Amino acid sequence: MLAAAVASGRPLLPVFVLDSETEALGAAAKWRLGLGLARFAEVLAGIGSRLILRRGAALPVLQGLIAETGAAGVLWQRQYDPAAQARDAGVKAALRGAGLRADSFAGALLVEPWQVSTGTGGYYKVYTPFRRAVAASGIAPPVPAVTRLRPPDAWPGSDNLQDWALGAAMRRGAAVVLPYQRVGEAAALDRLAEFVAGPIRTYAAERDQMGLLGATSGLSENLAWGEIGPRVIWAAGERARQEGAAGAETFQKELVWREFAAHLMYHSPHILTDPWREGWEDFPWRGESAEAERWRRGMTGEPIVDAAMREIYVTGRMHNRARMIVASYLTKHLMTDWRIGQAWFADCLTDWDAASNAMGWQWVAGCGPDAAPFFRVFNPAGQAEKFDAAGQYRRRWLNPAEPEARAFFDAVPERWQLRSGAPYPRAMVDLAEGRAQALAAYAQRKA
Repeated sequence: MLAAAVASGRPLLPVFVLDSETEALGAAAKWRLGLGLARFAEVLAGIGSRLILRRGAALPVLQGLIAETGAAGVLWQRQYDPAAQARDAGVKAALRGAGLRADSFAGALLVEPWQVSTGTGGYYKVYTPFRRAVAASGIAPPVPAVTRLRPPDAWPGSDNLQDWALGAAMRRGAAVVLPYQRVGEAAALDRLAEFVAGPIRTYAAERDQMGLLGATSGLSENLAWGEIGPRVIWAAGERARQEGAAGAETFQKELVWREFAAHLMYHSPHILTDPWREGWEDFPWRGESAEAERWRRGMTGEPIVDAAMREIYVTGRMHNRARMIVASYLTKHLMTDWRIGQAWFADCLTDWDAASNAMGWQWVAGCGPDAAPFFRVFNPAGQAEKFDAAGQYRRRWLNPAEPEARAFFDAVPERWQLRSGAPYPRAMVDLAEGRAQALAAYAQRKA
């Protein structure tokens, strides 16, 4: 999008609009957005430009800026969730109707959701054929970075980022989570270079080992906020694959898994709010409960589950294998609606992605695409034995002698009244009994 804007030869006015859709972000996501905006403003200043901030509905804000500056049009990068699609369609129609340029561009995905289709012309509902179609489509190379933006003769006024208070809901947790963020394009490119220089070789074998630090790329944070493009990552993975890095192909497959989530959200937007599969509308999941609240607080008494729930509060992210374990525990052992977990992740993740979050929860719960069958219940103890055999992950987040375990108590709301060193809780449910309850509900549904 920036490259197209530069190619116009006109003065350019970078703008970020804080609209109601963005205002609705969860606490951690909105805070992380603020960090990204601050860094982006610094980058723009370094190439002779600046970031204009405005708050309000997108169309009137843009119309006001056009009236102030005499701008000839608006260019932006596409988003694919239903709210953004509706907003952008309205902006495009209104501006074009006024004789202005209004164009959206690719960039957030490897391929646009409409560029790959099944043999019958429909959208893909199964990952493996989707992955093959994406690979066969020919991934476009990344566009070279823009190094200079032509400034306007006069700059319009801008809101002050601090006045937006995007991190207000994080409260004292912000100081705890901040050291785990690597913000901006330069940090993302460094992260990618570090990963490709070493860990990508063992990625296939080690990506599920929760106790290993640095075994994954960590790029989900930067991808979520557009600080690095998926085509940049794909190209680096492709070079590594051609050079013989054993884990490169698996890494690329995981990138396409993210792509699959966006593809599904675009073609079946109900995935964000309702069971994707038919026949799950009346499944007897529980609503809010004391047990769900203990799950949120990392106090279930199931060590691998609690370690993961504490990791998210300290770092703003959670290991992917851990996400599957805690989701299975909530939806199956506790028989709790997947939307409760989805909402908690949306509030706590700094790498939050609407499509990936919804698909991941539904995949584990059994009502989503490519779903793990409902009768496949993750045993937390078995998962810990397999993917944290030495106990490193659990010690890191549960042992009071470890600084990161103590940091959890500094980050959580004071009203929770959790204190480091307090006795660890007993398990809420017997794992065998919880599994049997889930299987009984599944059998009743089938009947």
